[in-house]
Amino acid sequence: MSSTTQTSRRVVVIGGGILGTSSAVALARRGADVTLVTDRSLASGASGRSLAWLNSAAQRSSEYHALRVLGIDRWRTFAAQIPSAEFLRFDGGLMWAPEGESYAETFAYERGIGYDARWLAPEEVASVTPGVDPAAVAAEGAIFNPGEGWVELPSVIEVLSREFVARGGRIVTDAGAEIASSGGRAVGAVLANGDRFEADAVLLATGPDVPAQLAALGITIGDQSPAAFVAFTKPVAAELVAVLNTPKVAVRRTREGGFALDSAWSEEEIEVRDDGSLHISDSTVERLLAEGSRVLAGNPSLELDHIGAGYKPIPGDGEPVFGAVPQLPGLFTAFSHSGATLGLIAGELLADEIVDGEPSPLLATFRPERYAESPVPA
Repeated sequence: MSSTTQTSRRVVVIGGGILGTSSAVALARRGADVTLVTDRSLASGASGRSLAWLNSAAQRSSEYHALRVLGIDRWRTFAAQIPSAEFLRFDGGLMWAPEGESYAETFAYERGIGYDARWLAPEEVASVTPGVDPAAVAAEGAIFNPGEGWVELPSVIEVLSREFVARGGRIVTDAGAEIASSGGRAVGAVLANGDRFEADAVLLATGPDVPAQLAALGITIGDQSPAAFVAFTKPVAAELVAVLNTPKVAVRRTREGGFALDSAWSEEEIEVRDDGSLHISDSTVERLLAEGSRVLAGNPSLELDHIGAGYKPIPGDGEPVFGAVPQLPGLFTAFSHSGATLGLIAGELLADEIVDGEPSPLLATFRPERYAESPVPA
């Protein structure tokens, strides 16, 4: 069906991150009457603090890999439409194994499924992807994936939201919303101030808040969303253009010329206080910056600009949750750790399902019904 197909279908999208905004604009392209509601500003949640590495590296299910590759394809199409964009780059990704481990099997797997991968000895890294300190690379070498990249999601969300409004979409910010139901189905959203938006379908795309919001309706989906943070540095002179995924730090450039840094160990050092707030110690940040410096050529001094902290959306089994919620007809959801890589393709597929009523085979293994327990009472 054409992207210009007209429909009178009314949809409320709850969530102003990449999955919500992408879905909203894809629905508007299909002619739907769409209202996007977000509790704060657009991109104020997980999308605003994401490393946003575009990839399908390492091993995962074949269905998940296929969807991620399609996700990267959609980002390349988007990049071709805005060739001067500084917030979306495809300069490759480099990763190496922790001490005592090997990525030889991972490399063989990637090559076996046709994922573009090269094996680089430490002394070869600089000539292929500059800006990395060869002394930091594992002695066995590293995997370079030339088709990978990164995106700054707030910038993309700004571009998409402008198109959304131009197509007649409505954006309501700083407004918490609850899903309204009647007769055993979702019929819209009710804001904290009492305003109500009627709809034929509701898409819940609120990142790590999705499980709790569904739980309030008596619907359970698996959740393992951890506290997390990304440290953003001030601009620094450095050659690095590839995304680095190293044992102690992941690194990407920012459009301003700084770096975004995160790691598994630094997430484990976050203190969740009794009031639910997150505390990140200065020593944790200082160590993360030091680890970032250690992997960069010349070991430049990195100065913190700001921190983005919150919960990282990760479903219980690690794989995305996309599609209709069987316990409440008319309700759809989007909940995924790989929101950056899948941001555009997921929005496209969800919009098609909502408008046409035809489930996409590409989302067959990612449906909420794998967590279904019992219907929601009428």
